[in-house]
Amino acid sequence: MSVTSRWIDIPAGNESFEGYLALPKGGKGPAVIIIQEIFGVNSHIRAVADQYAQDGYIALAPDIFWRTQPRVELTYAGADRDKGIEILQKTDVGLAVSDIGATAAVLRAMPEVTGKVAAIGYCFGGRLSYLAAAQGSIDLGVSYYGGGIQNLLGEADKIKVPMLFHYGELDHGIPLEAVGQVQERFAGRGDAEFHIYPNADHGFNCTDRASYNQHAAALAHGRTLVFMGERL
Repeated sequence: MSVTSRWIDIPAGNESFEGYLALPKGGKGPAVIIIQEIFGVNSHIRAVADQYAQDGYIALAPDIFWRTQPRVELTYAGADRDKGIEILQKTDVGLAVSDIGATAAVLRAMPEVTGKVAAIGYCFGGRLSYLAAAQGSIDLGVSYYGGGIQNLLGEADKIKVPMLFHYGELDHGIPLEAVGQVQERFAGRGDAEFHIYPNADHGFNCTDRASYNQHAAALAHGRTLVFMGERL
């Protein structure tokens, strides 16, 4: 495999937390922050970071749950899913967004990073990607089935960077009505794109989930690469 990876420390105030870093074979490139779901920086999220490193990006997946349970790795069903929800409920979203800012700062200081810094978030991470864009710490945001964004539309005006949104048509957690509210809020903005995937459910990008949808995942990945490639 042409990607090299390691865990690195990310300073956060007087503390630090870890992130999984994947470097492309070329060694240099623009950067992308891969933001976890509620299941930690697990094998799937590390695989996503590796995938973007193979696409030529410096990819860094920060451990968003470090304050509650550092380096937690969960699967997608049963007790692990309950555990993920429990950790999410203990997570301060404001601090999580500042952790993404800290992650972006580390990337910008790395000699390997030659361009801008994007963030791609999945599920809870999709919401964080949106909030990080509003905070101004990233140059571009991608949100895969980001839950709850329709309740945070007051942040939309603060977003001055390009945003890409992917949603599954069958996602009961994010009904099409909610997607419509977000779309409406971004109407007329040339730097915001929305894609709704027919027959795709929540988590369609994840090969470890029952809801994995190869067609939607491949299409969304391609669209993400085009969107970032034209703007980073």
